[in-house]
Amino acid sequence: MMKKIQMVDLHSQYLKIKNEIDNAIQQVIDSCAFINGPAVKDFQKDLEEYLGIKHVIPCANGTDALMISMIALGLKPGDEVITASFTFIATAEVIAVLGLTPILVDINPDTFNLDPEAIEKAITSRTKAIVPVHLFGQCADMERILDIAKKHNLYVIEDACQAIGAEYLFEDNMRKKAGTMGDIGCVSFFPSKNLGCYGDGGAIFTNDNQLAENLRAIVNHGMKVRYYHEMVGVNSRLDSIQAAILRVKLKYLDDYARERNLAADYYDNAFNNHPKLKTPVRSANSTHVFHQYTLVTKNLDRNGLLEYLKEKDIPAAIYYPVPLHLQKAYFNQRYKEGDLPVTEELAKRVISLPMSTELDDEQLEYITSSILEYANK
Repeated sequence: MMKKIQMVDLHSQYLKIKNEIDNAIQQVIDSCAFINGPAVKDFQKDLEEYLGIKHVIPCANGTDALMISMIALGLKPGDEVITASFTFIATAEVIAVLGLTPILVDINPDTFNLDPEAIEKAITSRTKAIVPVHLFGQCADMERILDIAKKHNLYVIEDACQAIGAEYLFEDNMRKKAGTMGDIGCVSFFPSKNLGCYGDGGAIFTNDNQLAENLRAIVNHGMKVRYYHEMVGVNSRLDSIQAAILRVKLKYLDDYARERNLAADYYDNAFNNHPKLKTPVRSANSTHVFHQYTLVTKNLDRNGLLEYLKEKDIPAAIYYPVPLHLQKAYFNQRYKEGDLPVTEELAKRVISLPMSTELDDEQLEYITSSILEYANK
């Protein structure tokens, strides 16, 4: 009997490393060092080594990582921050919460990532930062984005929440991991992420020593020395149990990416050249870690396909059904329907399929044959 298909099979993944995870959790409980304990520092060091970056600052979640980064860079109300309209709400949410102005621009129709030309057109005298989102598991066009930022003296905050482990290849053949190229990188360790904990978690990356010192203070109530508050901060810490879990899973992160790529290859082979289904485009200058495998439907009832899969007990999801510039919470007279045509069209046509390290051939065959059955009607 075929195993139940899930968007992300976290339980099966856990069972493979159960002893390591259970032992790591038990060690934290035995130590009673639940906040900023040795497990957090050990994970921090391991992640710094994996990423090839000087500083990892753990925090409570990916949304906090983005917000704290903007606070540390000294962005002030009225400053404009350019990002994609085709992303999870947190990217724009933190900009708005801080009283900054989110400037939402269009994306590349193949990679789903920020269009550098759209960035250039959106820059004004009030622009202070760019937030490229490495959507679905591959890096945005960072070489061009970094060039634009340098030309206009802008900060770059990478939203790498969906792309930890992906690598970007520069024209000079230098390779860098997602989140390590801009002034600051941010990740989420939400359970369904490629590197996910068993609760909430996040981290901030930087190579700047002074910035790292300030980031560490901000996540801990603005303290550099206990009970001496040099700046306004927040309470955003990764707890020791989550750090211990992440330290175990970090050892397997590249294996997880390989397994996700094998599943993606299976999907590609099934759907390649189908007139109604466009498979994900792999960027020439980035590896893909397939946080999501997202098809673009063509002359096909996307919502009908979603319902059909539901009837067949195949989970699927729409990331994202409403672009940020058309969300009620972010309504702004500067935007109207039709302003970001690529984003708006993709929102009507994308569908993401089950993607995890635990998908087997029987499940993949059932998923692909069901989709083809609907598409070939």
